[in-house]
Amino acid sequence: MSTKDRLIYLPLGGAGEIGMNCYVFGYGPEGKERLIVVDLGVTFPDMDGSPGVDLIMPDITWAAENADRIEAIFITHAHEDHVGALGHLWPRLKAPVYARAFTAAIATLKMEEQGQPLDVIRIVKPRPEVVEAGPFKVQFVPVSHSIPESSALIIDTPAGRIVHTADFKLDGTPIVGEPFDPEEWHRIAHEGAGVKVLTCDSTNVFSPLPGRSEASLAGPLSELIAAQEGMVVATTFASNVARLKTLAEAGKAAGRSVCLLGRAMKKMITAAVETGVLTDFPSIIQPEEAVEVSRGNLMLIVTGSQGERRAASAQLARGKYLGLEMKEGDTFLFSSKTIPGNERGVIRVMNAFSEMGVDVVDDRNGLYHVSGHANRPDLEAVHDLLAPKILLPMHGEHRHLREHCRIGIARGIAAELAVNGTMVDLTGDEPDVVEYIETGRTYLDGSVLIGALDGVVRDRIRMALNGHVVATVILDEDEAPLGDAWVEIKGLSETAKSAASLVKRIEGELNEFLDTAGAKVLRDDDKMDEAIRRIVRQVSMEEVGKKPEVTVVTSRLVAE
Repeated sequence: MSTKDRLIYLPLGGAGEIGMNCYVFGYGPEGKERLIVVDLGVTFPDMDGSPGVDLIMPDITWAAENADRIEAIFITHAHEDHVGALGHLWPRLKAPVYARAFTAAIATLKMEEQGQPLDVIRIVKPRPEVVEAGPFKVQFVPVSHSIPESSALIIDTPAGRIVHTADFKLDGTPIVGEPFDPEEWHRIAHEGAGVKVLTCDSTNVFSPLPGRSEASLAGPLSELIAAQEGMVVATTFASNVARLKTLAEAGKAAGRSVCLLGRAMKKMITAAVETGVLTDFPSIIQPEEAVEVSRGNLMLIVTGSQGERRAASAQLARGKYLGLEMKEGDTFLFSSKTIPGNERGVIRVMNAFSEMGVDVVDDRNGLYHVSGHANRPDLEAVHDLLAPKILLPMHGEHRHLREHCRIGIARGIAAELAVNGTMVDLTGDEPDVVEYIETGRTYLDGSVLIGALDGVVRDRIRMALNGHVVATVILDEDEAPLGDAWVEIKGLSETAKSAASLVKRIEGELNEFLDTAGAKVLRDDDKMDEAIRRIVRQVSMEEVGKKPEVTVVTSRLVAE
């Protein structure tokens, strides 16, 4: 190994937040390292911070500027926060994409939706198959999670072995997908010089009890569904194929016909069947058949566990959906955990069902849901099993990463809290922060990608909070006002505090200004704009307590 070569790690998303995963590894001379990208995920907007935005993706400017150095993109699994941005961001990177079969099927859909080439996606089998990407030798290692064919990556480099866990849990009976194999991980830990770097999931670092198996839910779910008399509707994450199977089997065991509602759910089931991951999913009926089945003999499995407004659960909460509706005596089950930030949407759905007389059942402290991420004791077990020299916590908010560092350091592992944009040199025995890269977020706003700092969403928020005023002024050939100014308002009270019309009050003040303004001001667009804007905001503040966004339209007639 040349002393001039270095091994680097740079998170662009997913470190300091949960979601939007994107990690870069590099090896080679400083500034000329050959690179690989691991995952291109999304996170989801909210009305408070990003109104009107459709998706949020990592800012990959640094990677795009160095696209000629990128050897490959690796996708660890098919959750949206790992693959959801692929179709949108791939054109800026243009590197081959490697994934296992089920993940590749979902990745293909993402690329197809955005009109991107499909032949760049390469299907990889799990270890011992090796993908050579420049100085990197990469293997996919099956891990248990809440979606089929999740994989950790073994990344071998001239500077040592990296284990990137991606999302994982220690589950020996995951229902669908592969179990966590301690013997295989023991081999991984002891091959060659062992594990130099562990980049590790931190999501459940504050959960003190060992994680539970997906298989532990079958009994409680079956008992719950069998005990109900009315229609049963259950929601969970659409990607949790194992849970969908457990719910469907519980419904069948209770003598119910089972119907799936929601495009995302059907897409996941189809991909799982087509790739051979799922071979024995119970038979289901279509919505048009479900409307003919008696309520006591029907079970719906629907999308919308996070209260998403357009998902099937929210549609049912608002009334009929595809001819089906909830009634008094029915049961709605959340076989899921509410992701922080989604509480209001979920509670809105719960209350809507409650008003209908529907019994709402949540996860009851894990009775009807288990997490797909390793809890604290499981993380400690993996640290002990792999015995890495360096720990880099990822996939977590700042508090998760900080706590995970503490656990590693307590076990004698050199740990570094590296949030998005932190470039870490991993060449030596200790991690060394060498650079900070400016990172942020990219918004999919309608059909275009915009930067979070471009001002589009900021202006939208300002208009939402303070309203909008358009003030129009016409000046004749002699730069004199032609008629009165007029004003249009949006998002503001029409009646002012003084009981007058807000529009009339603003127009009155503007006309007074135009009558007294000097020729120097009237000839200068910038001074006119500044003065009119100040008057509009001042009057609005006095009369309705708001400082609106203001658009000034100054039209000047030109003599022929």
